[in-house]
Parts: sequence; C-alpha cells; structure tokens
Amino acid sequence: MSKFKAFLKKKDIEISGKRYGIDALGAMAQGLFCSLLIGTIFKTLGMIPALSVFTDIGGYAMAMSGPAMAIAIGYALKAPPLVLFSLAVVGNSANTIGGAGGPLAVLFIAIIAAEFGKLVSKETKIDILVTPTVTILVGVGLSMLIAAPIGKAAMWVGDLIMWATDLQPFLMGIVVSVLVGIALTLPISSAAICASFGLVGLAGGAAVAGCCAQMVGFAVMSYKENKVGGLISQGIGTSMLQMPNIVKNPKIWIAPTLASAITGPIATCVFGLQMNGAAINSGMGTCGLCGPIGVITGWFSPSDAAVAKDLAALAPSAKDWIGLALVCVVLPAILSFIFCEVERKIGWIKENDLKLPE
Repeated sequence: MSKFKAFLKKKDIEISGKRYGIDALGAMAQGLFCSLLIGTIFKTLGMIPALSVFTDIGGYAMAMSGPAMAIAIGYALKAPPLVLFSLAVVGNSANTIGGAGGPLAVLFIAIIAAEFGKLVSKETKIDILVTPTVTILVGVGLSMLIAAPIGKAAMWVGDLIMWATDLQPFLMGIVVSVLVGIALTLPISSAAICASFGLVGLAGGAAVAGCCAQMVGFAVMSYKENKVGGLISQGIGTSMLQMPNIVKNPKIWIAPTLASAITGPIATCVFGLQMNGAAINSGMGTCGLCGPIGVITGWFSPSDAAVAKDLAALAPSAKDWIGLALVCVVLPAILSFIFCEVERKIGWIKENDLKLPE
C-alpha cells in the first residue's frame, strides 16, 4: 500500500475533494467561459448587420466547449502534455454524448481519463503512443457508457429546480438565490454548477440575483476598507476574495446573504427576471458583467438550453431594464450596505474585518 501511495504521489495524483471539487470544477468554469460564454456573446454581436462575421466566430467558439472544459480540467489536475492534449478528444465525446447535461459528464469523465493518463505517462519508451491511447480510450469509453445517463441526471435535477421555481417563485426564489450566491463566494464554481444543471429561465434569474448580491454586496460593504480597488476587484471580479475574512469572522457573510434572500424573490415574483442566455451566465453574477449580459443576450437571442425549455426571445420593456438594474446592482448595494452598518453598530463586524489581503 505504501508503494502505491508513493507511486500516486510521484504521478501527482491527489484523490481529494479540493482537487476534484474545487480545482477541477473551477477550471471547468474557465473552459466554459472561454468557449461557450464568449461564443454566445460573439453570436449576439453578430446580430448587428455590420458585425455579422461574429456569428461564425461565436459558433466556432461554442462548438469547442467540450474540449475547452476537458483541457482546463486536465490543467487543474497538472496533467502532462500528452494527457492534456488528448483530453480534447475526451471532452468532445463526453459533452456531445452527454447532451444538454454535457458539462457534468465532462467533469466526471475528464477527471478519470486524466488520472489514468497520468498513471501511464512516461512509464514506457513509446510514451507518445501509450499515453494518448490510454487517455482517449478510457475517456471515450466512459463517455459511451455513462455520459448520456449523467447528462440526463443533471438535466433532471435542473428541470426539477426550474419546475419548483415556476411553481413556487417566492420560496424557490429565496432558496436558489441564496444557495447559488453562497456557491459563488465559496471556492467552488457556481458557474459550472449552473451550466451542469442547465439552469435557465426563472430559476436562472434567481441565481443571477443571488450571485450579484454577493459580489456587489461585498464590494460596497468593504469600500471603507478597500476603496476603489476593492470595489472593482469584488464587484466585477469575484467575492471569493473575501473567503479568508469569512473564515475569520463568518458574520460578515450575513449581510450579502440576506440581500440575496430579498433580491431573489423580487427577481422571480416582481420582475419575472429570466436567464434565457447560456446557463453558465446564471452563476456568474457581475463577474465581467456576465450575469446581466447573459440576461440581455437571452432577451434577443435565447440559448439552445433556453429554447429547449420553450423559452423564446422577447422585446424588453422599460420594466425589464429597470428590474435588471435593480436586481443586479442597485438593491444588492443598498441592502448589503444597510445590513452591514447594522452589524457594525452591534459589533458583529469590526474595523478591518472586510479588508482584503495586500
């Protein structure tokens, strides 16, 4: 057993929740961002007659989402070059066979294929043949066996969440907004989670509200300590920067979480805010303004996931635009600031509790 453990260490194979549930999942979201999400934005730009070339560019980018996710996962797992490049094939097969739930299939299958590839990497004199062969056979073989069931299971969970949100928009608006918002601030990927479950429609709108509440909330709350730099890095970067401070004082998480519990049902019940863009946008919040951009692109050009749920394009009214601004920026800023000031008054948040590391 000790020899096997030593061998795994030599191959940098670490079987842990952090490696697979945080590192790999976070990298997968980056792969999705660099293919599906950016492709969706390009395709939307292509709707402008003078920029029609972006339609083709966006299509090429979106078509590569499977390989992009798998390669990103392999990179997070520190896969050697031959394994990393072979994962392009694995990601394509898993995403294609997995259907609408392809991202979750890619996550599981790319991890297993990468680790098997790492096991045999540089163990033979014909490494250039053995390593790609093992990586691709394991990955594509698993895709044929389990990608479709994983994809269907992911879509079933997503459909259940969306059905429950449509049925109980107030209660589920709170639940989805709070949980996805918390996931965004934790060192896991809310974007990858939303993409894996194909979270669009009203549930996607609640997810956007929760994510925006965390990012805008922490940015505004901590302005006193972090000034403009902190406002930008958290407001359009990530609220995950506050995790070290949350570990020290979990009470600082109360204000943005309460804000998300309020903005979620406002999004679902008052404004009927839907995410008809790519599902990954549901978990992005104001990171690069991807959440609001996803809503806007979905208004004019619904994603394939949205179309599959019978969601159609619409001509946004003044109410839609006002609702988007209120839910994504204005209300999270005001509510989080008020809740934070109350916490400061009662001593739950002290000076520099929200200061970001230098």
